[in-house]
Amino acid sequence: MKLANKIALITGAGSGMGRIAAVLFAQEGARVACVDIDEKAAQETAKTIEKSGGKAFGLKVDVSKSADAQAMVAATVERLGVPNIVYNNAGIEGKSDFMAQMAEEDFDRVIAINLRGVWLGMKYSLPHMIKNGGGSIINTASIAGLVGLRGASAYCAAKAGVIALTRVAALEYGRYNVRVNAICPGAIDTPMVQRVQGEGGVDERALSRISLLGRIGKPDEIARTALFLASDDASFATGAPFIIDGGWTVS
Repeated sequence: MKLANKIALITGAGSGMGRIAAVLFAQEGARVACVDIDEKAAQETAKTIEKSGGKAFGLKVDVSKSADAQAMVAATVERLGVPNIVYNNAGIEGKSDFMAQMAEEDFDRVIAINLRGVWLGMKYSLPHMIKNGGGSIINTASIAGLVGLRGASAYCAAKAGVIALTRVAALEYGRYNVRVNAICPGAIDTPMVQRVQGEGGVDERALSRISLLGRIGKPDEIARTALFLASDDASFATGAPFIIDGGWTVS
């Protein structure tokens, strides 16, 4: 197993890519702290892991709040041990609007969860990881951090910021054997993307613009990228944005 005896803290573990990753990490031997703003969803993920013989717990956390971020790290250390893997995955799409029409509070909310939440997750886990001899941090960015999307100024700014934070953290903490990487998904079949697409889903014309492979991605394809980055298979990878987008950014 790729993550035998490892301890993983995953935010946004209640659904989508986070839930798939939490279950996959457990299958590969990790004990998992499943964190989500939706307490019931977080606990459901943890129960799924435990029913299969793994060890996990669920915890309600608002990643944008300092006290919550500190508490999730402390709870992980107390209940499972010091995390070797921190997957800062929690995020929201936010409201879509052109820049001049976007309300300030809507902009601030996206930045708080998608960017500040990643920073807080690293801020409070890094000291423990350093004392423990290192580990792997994985941050969920997006191809929206690399290209512009109309109506998504806050989301694009936050995800570009996640890529920048990832690079800085890799520079600052590589000496402590902490690797820090980001995953930049394209269109992935998750509840968040389904909300953005609406009831009709992605039409054929739109699909041709966002994927060279004729389909949108699957959550497990992102989870397996996260598994690679969490494991020793990626022992020489740090400071990099891993683009998993079906070719969106090259078309």
